[in-house]
Amino acid sequence: MTATLLNNLPSTEQEQRFLLPGNYSWQEFEALEQLLADSPGLRITYLDGWIELMTLGEPHELIKKSLAILLEAYFTLMEIEYIPVGSATRREEDKGTSFEPDESYYLREKKANPDLAIEVVLTSGSLQKLEKYRRFEIQEVWFWEGNQLKLYHLQDGQYVEIMRSELLPELDIDLLVRCVQMQSRLEAI
Repeated sequence: MTATLLNNLPSTEQEQRFLLPGNYSWQEFEALEQLLADSPGLRITYLDGWIELMTLGEPHELIKKSLAILLEAYFTLMEIEYIPVGSATRREEDKGTSFEPDESYYLREKKANPDLAIEVVLTSGSLQKLEKYRRFEIQEVWFWEGNQLKLYHLQDGQYVEIMRSELLPELDIDLLVRCVQMQSRLEAI
């Protein structure tokens, strides 16, 4: 899959984000979340009173699944024990946040929270992207933006951008990006 293929998809299949105006309590967020529970392809995120709605289009899902397939093949090849938990919701009123990563993994064993979370961003996000992950102390967060991966590692309570994964130091990130962009999943693997 190349960037050209992504750009040629109809705009109705593109990801869209909308930040609701105003500031909302946790209870108002939960009420809205229940109202929208049966809306397929709609995600709702909460951070410190702000609510963001996002639709997921085909380009988003293609990249997300490609990353997951390739990473899971890598884990298997490298004999790294992993527990895939996908977009399992992370939410806690005391932390003031609720969100779903696109993909997430526990590495080697299950802990309080996943070690690695991945988010595909095709349109600019409105909420502070890393803050919600920091509150759950997720060690690494990878963002797919502009046909590249940006990696962040939690260090002393803050995220720092890194060029190579500290959790998966032998993984060639540039090769992973090239493989995600290939049209053939078989060739990419």
